[in-house]
Amino acid sequence: MGKTVAEKLIESHLVKGEMKPGSEIAIKIDHTLTQDATGTMVFLEFMAMGLSRVKTEVSVSYVDHNLLQTDFKNADDHRFLRSVAAKYGVIFSRPGNGISHQVHLERFSVPGKTLLGSDSHTPTNGGLTMLAIGAGGLDVAMAMAGRPFYLNMPRIVGVKLTGALQPWVSAKDLILEMLRRLTVKGGVGKIFEYFGPGVETLSATDRSVIGNMGAELGATTSVFPSDMRTKEFLESQGRGSVWTEIKADPDAIYSEIIEIDLGQVEPLIACPSSPDNIRKVSEIEGLGVNQVIVGSSANSSFRDLMITARALEGKHCHPDVSLEINPGSSQALLNVAAAGGVMNLIMAGARIHQSGCLGCIGMGQAPATGAVSLRTFPRNFPGRSGTFPDSVYLCSPETGVAAAIFGKITDPRKLGAYPSVSNPDKYVINDENLTPPPEDPSGVEIVMGPNIKPFPKFGPLEENLRGVVALKVGDNITTDHIMPAGSKVLPLRSNIEAISEFVFNQVDADFPQRSRSLPAGFIVASENYGQGSSREHAAIAPRFLGIRAKLAKSFARIHKANLINFGIIPFTFKYPDDYESIGQGDSIEIDSVRDLIEGGAKEFMAEIPETGKKIVLLLDVTDRERNILVAGGLINLAKED
Repeated sequence: MGKTVAEKLIESHLVKGEMKPGSEIAIKIDHTLTQDATGTMVFLEFMAMGLSRVKTEVSVSYVDHNLLQTDFKNADDHRFLRSVAAKYGVIFSRPGNGISHQVHLERFSVPGKTLLGSDSHTPTNGGLTMLAIGAGGLDVAMAMAGRPFYLNMPRIVGVKLTGALQPWVSAKDLILEMLRRLTVKGGVGKIFEYFGPGVETLSATDRSVIGNMGAELGATTSVFPSDMRTKEFLESQGRGSVWTEIKADPDAIYSEIIEIDLGQVEPLIACPSSPDNIRKVSEIEGLGVNQVIVGSSANSSFRDLMITARALEGKHCHPDVSLEINPGSSQALLNVAAAGGVMNLIMAGARIHQSGCLGCIGMGQAPATGAVSLRTFPRNFPGRSGTFPDSVYLCSPETGVAAAIFGKITDPRKLGAYPSVSNPDKYVINDENLTPPPEDPSGVEIVMGPNIKPFPKFGPLEENLRGVVALKVGDNITTDHIMPAGSKVLPLRSNIEAISEFVFNQVDADFPQRSRSLPAGFIVASENYGQGSSREHAAIAPRFLGIRAKLAKSFARIHKANLINFGIIPFTFKYPDDYESIGQGDSIEIDSVRDLIEGGAKEFMAEIPETGKKIVLLLDVTDRERNILVAGGLINLAKED
C-alpha cells in the first residue's frame, strides 16, 4: 500500500511506536523554534537539565511577541534570550527580524525535516513540506535536549484541491472555507494533507497561510507535497540545494477525503469571536469598519503585503479607518520596499509597524471602544485584541484592503482589476539580524534580569485527591481565557508567581485568590477545553495556584499535553451529562488516585460529598504520561532518569 506525504515524513523520523491512528508514537526532531513569549521558560527548563549544548540540527530563538519595551521586563528577556542562545548553540533572531514561523519558512525550512515549535502556528512550515508541529515549551526543551517528541499517531485526512482561485480570492479564503465546514474542533487528532491539481496553483507562501490557520482547526499539522512550487520558493531564497521532491504515492490511502473546487471558493470572513464563525463577505457588506490590520501571523509575506500595496495605488484609506501593516519579516518588508510597495502604503495613509506579532497577541494595536476591526490574523478570541469586549473579524488581505478603502466591509471583487503579484524570482536577502552562536561558548555569561525567576518546584501526585471546584466553564475555552495575552501580562512570562495573578482574569477575576485558599483545586469544563495558543503558562500557572485536575468533555491536543507535563490530571467524563451535575464550589474526592494511575486504571470514581453523587471519569493517557503524572510533572521525571 502506498504512503501519503505525512506518513513518509513520520516514518522517516519514527523512533518508537507503530503508525496506527490513536497509538502513541515518538519521532526524532530535527529543528526547533522558540519565541520570546514562550522561549524564556523553554530555556529555563533546558538549563534545569544541566546540558551544555542543544542536540538538534537547527534551533532558533526568535524575538517576535513581546516587542513593546514599556519598561525593563521585555528588554531584559531579550537580553537573556540572546545570551542563553549563544551559550547553548542556538541561532538568535533579533527583535524586529520577524515572526518565528515566517522567518523559519524563509531561511531555515527544509522539505522532509521535522520542526517542533513553542508556537502553535509552527505548522506554517508545512507549506514547505516540513512535519511542523506546535507544542508546549517543555516538549520543545526536551527536543533541544535530543529527546524524541511523543504524540498520538494522527489520522491523515486528504484535502483534494481542483481548479484555481478566482481574482480577489486567496489562500486565506480557502482555510476559512475549511473552518466553515469543519469548525475549530474538526481537526483534532488529524493531519490535513493537501493534494490534487489545484495544489500546483498555490505558491509556497499561499500554502504557508493554510498551514498556519490549520492550527485553528485543532489539527496536529498540515502538509503539502514538495514540488516545483516548493523548489521555486527555495531557489528564490538562495536555498535551492535543500530541495527534494516528496509526494504521495499514487495508491496512498487517506482516512477520509475532503474535496474543494478552488474556483467555487468566495471571499469569506470570520465574525466575532471565533475563527469558525464564517460568513460570506457579500452577506455582511456595509458594516462600518474602524481598523484594518494586514500582516502579523497568517498573512504577512511579500505577496500579502504587495497585494495590499498594489490595491491602494492611487487611492487613500477611508478617513474613519486606521490601516496598519505588520510585516511578517524584515525580508518581506525589504522586498516590498524594493518593489515600490512601501511608497504606495505610505501615500495611502497606512501605518507600517515593525516586523512581529504585535496586535495578534494583544501587544499594542488594541481597537477603540465599540470599534470594528478587520485583521488578517488567525485568531479573534474575545478580548485577545487588548480591548474587552471587542469586535474582531478575520479576513484575507484582499477583503481587508477593500474595507480600508471603502470604510465598510465590502466584497473585494468590487475593487476592479486584480493586481498581478507574484513572489520575487530572487528575494533581496539580509541575514545580518540572525546571530549564530560562537564556536566556543565558554566565555558567554547568561544575563538574567530581576523579572526572570527560577522555575517553581512541584511535588509528586498525592495518594488521594480531595479538593473543590474552583471554576466551572463552558465550551471552547481558549488558552487566552486561561492565561491572557496582551501588553500587561506578556512581560511576566518569566515570572510564574507574578503571572499567576492573571489566570482566568477575563472569566473570573477572583479565581487566583480563591484557588490559593483551597486545599486542592479542580476545574470543570465542557468541549474542546484549551484550544488556541501553545502557551504552557496556561498549565503552569494554574498548577502554581494549586489546581490538581481538570474535568472536561474533551481537551485540545497541545493543552492536554501541557497539563500532563506539569502534573495536572486531564480527566474526561465517561457520561457527558455528568458535566451538568457538578457546580462551582462543590467538593470532589477521588480516592487512591496515585495507585490507580500507576496501575493503569482507565476509569476513576469521583464523589461529591455534599450530594453523594458519584461520577465516572476517564483518563486517556499513555503509560509514559502516567509516569509523568505520578512524578508530578515531566521535569520531576527527567530528574529521576
